[in-house]
Amino acid sequence: MAPETQMVTETDRPTALLSAVYASVATREFSRDQLDDLLRQSRRNNGASDVTGMLLYRDGRFIQVLEGPEKTVRDLLAVIKSDPRHEKVRVLLEEHLTERTFADWTMGYEPIRVPSSPVAPGFRDSFDDLESDDDPTTTRRAIRELTLWFRVRAASGS
Repeated sequence: MAPETQMVTETDRPTALLSAVYASVATREFSRDQLDDLLRQSRRNNGASDVTGMLLYRDGRFIQVLEGPEKTVRDLLAVIKSDPRHEKVRVLLEEHLTERTFADWTMGYEPIRVPSSPVAPGFRDSFDDLESDDDPTTTRRAIRELTLWFRVRAASGS
């Protein structure tokens, strides 16, 4: 008797997850109400599209992590690049995932204050690291640091 074979189709395979991190500059400063509107819209759309992630905003600059099915994330990046509220959109990192980092958040959000004094010697500003360094290792490290900071703040209710 011949061994039983099973045909695997595209629909049988788990969806490839993609994590993409981009930075952009707002074409105008966002008020708190405008940011809240953007978040509501993003959370609604992301929930319907199986996208999760985190959005950071500081001094007219966005850094966002998007996670989800690869095609969905790539399509969303194309929409963001053509959104008139953004300019200088730059994808900093793309990685395939086996599991999500932000599985519980359709869009976590944190406004980040500009430091009131220069960063002390020996310390880094992870937000600036993401925008200023093209080295993927530095980018990954800065994302991990910001993710950890974000999770600690979310858990503490800060």
